[in-house]
Amino acid sequence: MIKQVIYQKMKSITPGELLSLSNEYNIDLTMEQAKQIAAYLHQTELNPLEEKDRMQALKKLAQITNPKTAQKAYRIFQQIIQDKGLSHWF
Repeated sequence: MIKQVIYQKMKSITPGELLSLSNEYNIDLTMEQAKQIAAYLHQTELNPLEEKDRMQALKKLAQITNPKTAQKAYRIFQQIIQDKGLSHWF
């Protein structure tokens, strides 16, 4: 169930939502980067519940933005997982 919810959100997220999240978590992101990230998430078949797939997505995020931004986003992702009590899924 949770996998479906995560996958559905990943496939439907908009550049605007990504910009909103980046502002909320103080991550520098341009509209062009948000568009590229959204397009990547919409087309990828990576499983966000698998560590190796998350690492592959992190590398792509670093290509689209930069390594510092990608690392910050990953740390925030990890914090959200802990805050929401979802650690056992990841």
